[in-house]
Amino acid sequence: MFLSITNRTPDATELGHLLHKHPARCHGAELAFGQATVFYPEATPECCTAVLAVEVDPVGLVRSEGARQGGWALGQYVNDRPYAASSFLSVAMSRVFGTALNGRCVKRPELVDKPLELEARLPVVQAPEGMLEKLFAPLGYAVESRRLPLEPAFPEWGESRYHELVLRAMVPLHMLLKHLFVLIPALDRDKHYWVGREEIDKLLGKGEGWLADHSEREWIVRRYLKYQARLTREALERLAPEPETEDGEDEGEDAADTGKEPAVERKISLHDARLDRVAEAVAALGPKSVIDLGCGEGRLLARLLKGTRIPKVVGMDVSSRALEIARERLDRVPPSRREGRLELFLGSLIYRDSRLRGHDVAALVEVIEHLDPERLESLEEVVFGDAKPRTAFVTTPNREYNVLFEGMKPGAMRHGDHRFEWTRAEFQAWAGRVATEHGYAVTFEPLGEEHPEHGPPSQMAVFSRIP
Repeated sequence: MFLSITNRTPDATELGHLLHKHPARCHGAELAFGQATVFYPEATPECCTAVLAVEVDPVGLVRSEGARQGGWALGQYVNDRPYAASSFLSVAMSRVFGTALNGRCVKRPELVDKPLELEARLPVVQAPEGMLEKLFAPLGYAVESRRLPLEPAFPEWGESRYHELVLRAMVPLHMLLKHLFVLIPALDRDKHYWVGREEIDKLLGKGEGWLADHSEREWIVRRYLKYQARLTREALERLAPEPETEDGEDEGEDAADTGKEPAVERKISLHDARLDRVAEAVAALGPKSVIDLGCGEGRLLARLLKGTRIPKVVGMDVSSRALEIARERLDRVPPSRREGRLELFLGSLIYRDSRLRGHDVAALVEVIEHLDPERLESLEEVVFGDAKPRTAFVTTPNREYNVLFEGMKPGAMRHGDHRFEWTRAEFQAWAGRVATEHGYAVTFEPLGEEHPEHGPPSQMAVFSRIP
C-alpha cells in the first residue's frame, strides 16, 4: 500500500525537515507485519514528494502468535491487506512519521504550524459510496476520488468497492497526517489490532481541534473504535458532553453487518415490524429447519427460538464480530429453548456452501441491498440454484417511501452501506425473474404502514419452490 504527500509551497524540500526524512536518501523501518519504506521520487524547490510504501507480509501474519482467523475459509490468505489503505498504514505512519504526526520539528519549529500547499494520494481506499467526500470536504480538502474497476482487463465485471483518493489543501503537515491517521482506520472495517480503552485517548489526541465539530463525528468514532458501544459512548461524551441515548443495548456492528435498524427508520420501529412479520410467517409454515442468511445480531433467531418449536434454527453471517454479538444475545435465551436447536457459522452468500443446503426455510432480511448489484447473480445461484430452500423470505427497502423520511436528502439511501434501493416495480421484476429461472413461485407483501402514493416503507417477496 502507498501514501504519497506532495508539497508545492516554495522551498518545497522543507517537507524533508518536517518528516525528519532526508530527500536524498531512502529510509526503511521494520514493522511487526512487514516493511515500511520512505523515498522521494521528486525533490525540487518547486515540488517535493515523499512516498510511504508499506509491504504487508500476509503469510507472516498468519504464522504469528495469536493470528486472527479470517472471515471465510481462505480469508487469512486472500484479502486486501497488502494493497488497500488500512489500519496497517496508520500504524506505519505512526512509526515512520511519528515526530511529524505529533507536530514537532526541533530544527525548524516555525514550519510546524505553517500552512503548506499539500497533496495526498492514496491509490486504493475502501469506502462506501460518497463517504470520502463527507469525511474530507468538511476539513477543507478538495477531494478527488475514482472508483476502481474489479479487473481492468474485464470491464464487464463492473466496479469494485475501492477508490483512488486525492486530497488537496493549504494545511499544516501535522494536521494532514492526523486526519489520515484517524480516518483511514475508520474506513477500514477490519482493523488488525485489538481496540481497547487506550484507543479512545489515541483517537481524541489526534482528533483534537477538529473531530468534535465534524459532521460525521459519530460515524468516525464508531468505526474507529470497531463498533464497541461502551467505548463509543465514552468517546462521544468526552468529545461533546450531551448524552448519547439509545435503546439500552450494545450497538455492536453497524446496520450493514448486524441488521441494526438505520437511524432514519427508528421512529417508525420498522426493523421490529419486519422481524416480527418474518418470524410469524416462518412459524406458520411449521418447518423442521430455518436458516437466517445474514443474521447480524441474531434478533430474528431470538424470536424464532423463543416463539416457535422449530427443531433447527441456524444463523449465518459474513462478519465474525456480528456473530459474536449474536451469540451473546442468544446466550440470554433460556437453555431449554436454545440447546440442541441453535447453530451459528461464518459464511458468504456469494459462494456455494454445503451448510446452506437442506433447510426448509431461508430468510434474507434487509440483506440484498448491501451487495453490489453485479454480485446479485452469485447470490441468486447460491440461494435459489444450490441451497434451494422450500420457502425463502426476502425483504428490502422500498425506495419510493424515502421521500417521507424527515431530513432525508433527495436521492440519498437509508444506510451508508446500501449499494442500491429498489422501487416496488424493480423488486418485483427481480424477484419474478429469479423465481422463473430457478423453479419458484413468488408473492409479495408490504411491510409497515402503506402510503397511498409511495407504498410501504419495506417490501417482502415470498418464494415457494414448485414441486
